[in-house]
Amino acid sequence: MNNNAISVSNVSKKYKNFSLNNISFDLPSGCIMGLIGENGAGKTTLIKIICGVILNKQGEVSLLGNENVKRFDKLCQDIGIVPDEISFPAKFKVKHVDKMMGYVFENWDTELFYSYIKKFGIPENVQFRDYSFGEKKKLGIAAALSHDPKLLILDEATSGLDPVSRDDFIDILYDFTRDENHSVLFSSHIVSDLEKLCDYIAVLHNGDLLLCEEKDVLLDTYCMVRGSKEELSVFDSSDIIGTRKSPYGVQAVVKKKAVPSGTDFDNVSIEDLFVYMVKEDAS
Repeated sequence: MNNNAISVSNVSKKYKNFSLNNISFDLPSGCIMGLIGENGAGKTTLIKIICGVILNKQGEVSLLGNENVKRFDKLCQDIGIVPDEISFPAKFKVKHVDKMMGYVFENWDTELFYSYIKKFGIPENVQFRDYSFGEKKKLGIAAALSHDPKLLILDEATSGLDPVSRDDFIDILYDFTRDENHSVLFSSHIVSDLEKLCDYIAVLHNGDLLLCEEKDVLLDTYCMVRGSKEELSVFDSSDIIGTRKSPYGVQAVVKKKAVPSGTDFDNVSIEDLFVYMVKEDAS
């Protein structure tokens, strides 16, 4: 039995000036995966392929154990999607969104929807076109959560939210994944949100998947060391994730197992790991 909420196998997509290159990963059921990448890394393209918005000619994607393109009309009942840009008809108010989504989703829960509207402080009698970017994002989140989805796919869902709303949303996701049948794929450039939330971290860079691993494994595997270029020459290049020059020497993210006994090191954050992996340094 397939216990993965999402399985991506050898997916590639080529455009004139960009390509996704042989992407493969699994998101186990009941887990949250953070998808990290700089602007233009391919996060939104990959999410659109996973959701069946963009058709891939190479590779396979399955959602909740089903191949996404062939079954997406049925699968959408079990999937909540928050795209980077939320879109509802310009003149819609909250009551219109509620009515429309009730026609679309068999398990639409009006009471739950309005509880999120209240929690996020979304004005009910304002037309969608007059909402701020953050209010539109909150409305999209409320809609995605209100039809009993098993899988949430979130593209920059916290972008545009104020710190209090972001914290509220993170709490909601914690509650959502207490059910072991609920899973989340969450792309964001706010790495601190993903570090707090996620069980797995995937890093995209220039269309390539650099890594996909359990967050705790990553934090246990890598560390930060500092020293002169000569002092850091003891490390094999295969053990160095990346380096940065500073006025005081060189900083490097390295594999902990390669650190010589007695050498001081600092714990590394997911943001450190991401920046050092993707940013070129002239050192």
